[in-house]
Amino acid sequence: MTHLVLVVDDDPTVSDVVRRYLEQDGCRVRLVADGLAALAAVDAECPDLVVLDLMLGGVDGLEVCRRLRRDRPDLPVVMLTALGEESDRVLGLEVGADDYVTKPFSPRELVLRVRSVLRRTAPAPPPGPALLRDGDLTADTGRRTAELGGHPLALTVREFDLLEFLLRHPGRAFSRAQLLDQVWGWQFGDQSTVTVHVRRLREKIEADPAAPVRLLTVWGVGYRYERAGHA
Repeated sequence: MTHLVLVVDDDPTVSDVVRRYLEQDGCRVRLVADGLAALAAVDAECPDLVVLDLMLGGVDGLEVCRRLRRDRPDLPVVMLTALGEESDRVLGLEVGADDYVTKPFSPRELVLRVRSVLRRTAPAPPPGPALLRDGDLTADTGRRTAELGGHPLALTVREFDLLEFLLRHPGRAFSRAQLLDQVWGWQFGDQSTVTVHVRRLREKIEADPAAPVRLLTVWGVGYRYERAGHA
């Protein structure tokens, strides 16, 4: 299936380069130059993924991402940013971006990141049960939906991937580097990506994210998932 990718960037040179590389990879591409046009295009065209520049005039990329996460939590977002500070990259992840690429970037790297995120939205059936359960928390890996106490959880692509991986490996401690490799498929990368996604996932599955009982920090190592009643 050909995927439709919405590219949101107010630099026509960057947009054209991204479009050409994505089209060469088999994607259909729609270009828009501002945040309001991006939100309208998402409603009208239902893209499979959004490549979103952080620095837009008017409604900036962070606000666009916030609104998408409110209205379309399952829509993958790859953030483009010219900001090099870790705090700025983390901010993009905090508002719900699934991945990011820092300008100046390699178009091939961007295509690989887009391909990786899209692949996660329609994965091959994983080994093991399709329905994972921990007390009142369930994850349906076939439908890629999760519920807590019978109520749907609004998880991003990467948040669901992280939850699924942890539910399949309860009681085992993983470093951030291991999670980056196993969940994101990156052997090298910014490990703060994992930290932010753990924090966001805790906000959705823990009664008190500040005192988690499921997704625990293992000091000096990383994180461990404990089934309800076993922490």
